[in-house]
Amino acid sequence: MSDVGLDPISNDDDELILPRASINKIIKEILPNIRVANESRELVMNCCMEFIHLISSEANDICNEQQKKTINAEHVLQALDQLGFGDYKSEAEEVMKDCKIVAANRKKQSNRLENLGIPEEELLRQQQELFAKAREEQAAADLSQWQHIQEITSQQKQQEESDLESDEES
Repeated sequence: MSDVGLDPISNDDDELILPRASINKIIKEILPNIRVANESRELVMNCCMEFIHLISSEANDICNEQQKKTINAEHVLQALDQLGFGDYKSEAEEVMKDCKIVAANRKKQSNRLENLGIPEEELLRQQQELFAKAREEQAAADLSQWQHIQEITSQQKQQEESDLESDEES
């Protein structure tokens, strides 16, 4: 077992661990009616980290053998086979398909502006109108605030003059 970032006693700043909440959620989903000791949760987390390290290292080796610079899903699937985890390959392929669907939907949503049916020039014109309106509202608010400050200043001056006159009369 590799000791890179898996020693629970290690205080390295570079320590890589899975979020404890994620591990707890996985355990709770799989074993909803069973209590699991903290020590066992740590062991599960360390095993998960070791599995990820093992698969990613093997996928990296496969990637290097094929003279590629990026590990892709096929490299990970080959790594599962080569390490004797072929039973998980079909499940991993299903997850990969689901991820591709989510990514495709996300890409479709990013094109929402294009699907509005409003030309880009019209959208730009509307945006400029909104900016102009916001500037006018801000200018009106600034003017109102300035007038209010002037009014208060004027009242203070009048009060000071009134106080001076009453002091002089006394």
